[in-house]
Amino acid sequence: MRLTINGETHQFENPLNLGQLLNILELDGTKVAIERNLEIVPKSQYSSLELQDGDKLEIVHFIGGGNSMVAEDDGLVVAGRKLNSRLIVGTGKYKDFEETKLAIEASGAEMVTVAVRRVNITDRKQPMLVDYVDPQKYVYLPNTAFCYTADEALRTLRLAREAGGWDLVKLEVLGHEKTLYPNMVETLKAARTLIDEGFKVMVYCSDDPIMCQELEDMGCVAIMPLGAPIGSGLGIQNPVGIGIIKEQAKVPVIVDAGVGTASDATIAMELGCDGVLMNTAIAHAKNPVLMAAAMKDAVKAGRKSFLAGRMERKKYADPSSPLAGLI
Repeated sequence: MRLTINGETHQFENPLNLGQLLNILELDGTKVAIERNLEIVPKSQYSSLELQDGDKLEIVHFIGGGNSMVAEDDGLVVAGRKLNSRLIVGTGKYKDFEETKLAIEASGAEMVTVAVRRVNITDRKQPMLVDYVDPQKYVYLPNTAFCYTADEALRTLRLAREAGGWDLVKLEVLGHEKTLYPNMVETLKAARTLIDEGFKVMVYCSDDPIMCQELEDMGCVAIMPLGAPIGSGLGIQNPVGIGIIKEQAKVPVIVDAGVGTASDATIAMELGCDGVLMNTAIAHAKNPVLMAAAMKDAVKAGRKSFLAGRMERKKYADPSSPLAGLI
């Protein structure tokens, strides 16, 4: 029997069901999702589904692709789920899973973004993210990294739900390989379908208040405007636009992408944003674990500053010391 698994052809002498194939491949069925001929296979059918000659299978899992706050802060609430930390971190770009684990711990984050990729069936001893970042401890947020159409994003998130049972997801549909700006036409299309299918959608989007309002009205549970292009480290490029987005929103606004250093995270929080999502700023720092700790402090400081209320901006100086009684 000939099967195509994750793009590679494999020959088997005898007929197999899906459960037997997983045993041969030494894969834990609880940690993967399987697509057979573009149809997702429910886990309940693994042991009974007989494979046919010529079947094409995709076997995927999560890979690296997200602190306690001050007492006066009531935390971040997304889709009814409360998080003490307002920092969400990605799990990609680290040198290995051990560094990923240590950086996440230092960040204090409780939610992490994860990508969906094919299982490596050639080297079955390769570690999986779930072995280092416990999905019972952290909220996994499956995302659609490197999806350029609505259909690609939908396929990815349907597989993600099957793999882990999560319906809270991050949608991003990219429009340009160089800038990684969102394709808002495809984003809107995918968001409508996902919401209709019962997903709770946190959506990466442009910093356009009109588009953000449209996504919120549609039913997205969090709006995630970019601060700057993904991985650029340029910081918040449109503070006025993001401020307007936050002012009009009734769901959490989370700056996603472009943060480069701790001060960028603080600025985002001082604008009143409900949280910040970052990956590259931590993973590509010279000391990722130390930078993760710095980002934890920066988000806290920015939130405190926002709650305190900044002083009024003035055109001229205003002396701190009283003028009366001068010598």
